[in-house]
Amino acid sequence: MGSSSTTGVFEVILSDKLRILPNLMELKSEFVPFFVEEQIVGYVHKGFVEHLRKFNDVITVSLGNNGRNFGEHITLHPSLRAPDDRTIAVGNIIKCLGELIPGIRNELYPVTSSYGMPVFFSLERAAAPYFGIKAYGVHMNGYVEKDGQKFLWIGKRSDTKPTFPGMLDHLVAGGLPYGITCKENVIKECEEEAGIPRSISNNAIPVGAVSYTDIEGYRYKRDVLFCYDLRLPADFIPKNEDGEVDSFRLVPVSHVANIIQTTEFFKQNCNLVIIDFLFRHGYINPDSCGYLQLLQSLRSGDCS
Repeated sequence: MGSSSTTGVFEVILSDKLRILPNLMELKSEFVPFFVEEQIVGYVHKGFVEHLRKFNDVITVSLGNNGRNFGEHITLHPSLRAPDDRTIAVGNIIKCLGELIPGIRNELYPVTSSYGMPVFFSLERAAAPYFGIKAYGVHMNGYVEKDGQKFLWIGKRSDTKPTFPGMLDHLVAGGLPYGITCKENVIKECEEEAGIPRSISNNAIPVGAVSYTDIEGYRYKRDVLFCYDLRLPADFIPKNEDGEVDSFRLVPVSHVANIIQTTEFFKQNCNLVIIDFLFRHGYINPDSCGYLQLLQSLRSGDCS
């Protein structure tokens, strides 16, 4: 990968991050903390809070400071002590809100203060950003080496997907539901999304994590992505099994970087994981302009 192409990746991505940061901070002021058992588990838009007020047997809206110098915040009704009871009660709210939360997946995400901590209750995946909870996922770089050059398998999402239809995506990626380990989730997604058998996917290597924050309307996404690399046999051809991927293409890594630099074709969170791949595999090096700034930006998120 030439230095000019690498420098371009730096400049575009870094400038974009710097450009949106002030606006993001301003948007955060429109959200109030969501407490469970004295722990902040999420952030809810003030406008969305108004839709929750009528469910006062489940959600309590408080104006006090909760002992932490906060103004308005929400919490669960004190009668809801057991995780299962909380899950059912909040799930009923989501059903009542109907089209206010589109794209119901019937898949539960754990609600915790941080990864690996006790689970307070489980929440419908589609509702996660509306309650601003931490959500976790796995993204796997499936790559091939031929004649000393690395290639990445890239998927094109189905046009019928409710989210990001038709956009470019990783070979394998998926949210982390409640009750499954990251490794088992990678193996499951490998089989469903790309037809990769366990005998191969079991070799996927965990290589770290990246995180990002995104705010749009009532939605506050706070996602952590666990990153994996899997070197695939040169003759392996992926085959989608769940109908969520339209096609796959094997692309030289340098060309993938150029797509990120010059287009908006990739699903946004994939950019972070691929940039991380570029760092770790030496496509971005310390002699490149902006190296430390971009590395710091990539690592500055909350991976808790």
